Amino acid sequence: MFLMLILGIIVMIIAMFVMLLASILSKKTFMDREKCSPFECGFDPKTSSRVPFSLRFFLITIIFLIFDVEIALILPMILVINFSNLFMWSISSIIFIFILLIGLYHEWNQGSLNWSS
Repeated sequence: MFLMLILGIIVMIIAMFVMLLASILSKKTFMDREKCSPFECGFDPKTSSRVPFSLRFFLITIIFLIFDVEIALILPMILVINFSNLFMWSISSIIFIFILLIGLYHEWNQGSLNWSS
């Protein structure tokens, strides 16, 4: 019991030391406009708030979210394969991937994947 208390105190001291060291090392010494402003937000936060942001940035963000959710839905399908009927699993996987490919083709056809234009 006493040994576990001592071990817990030592772990807490090490954790507090690491957090203090990280806090000291991460301090910014030079404040710059680019360092203080957020990036990849689609517009400059130092200008007027009425300036419209890029619709292109919005479309790229939506595409990223769609593919991010796609990965979150595909990964559990791999884990479920051992516990389900293989035929039903194959049919649902094929339908899911087919719907995603139709969506990808639609985005490609609409020109949303042309990043350089």
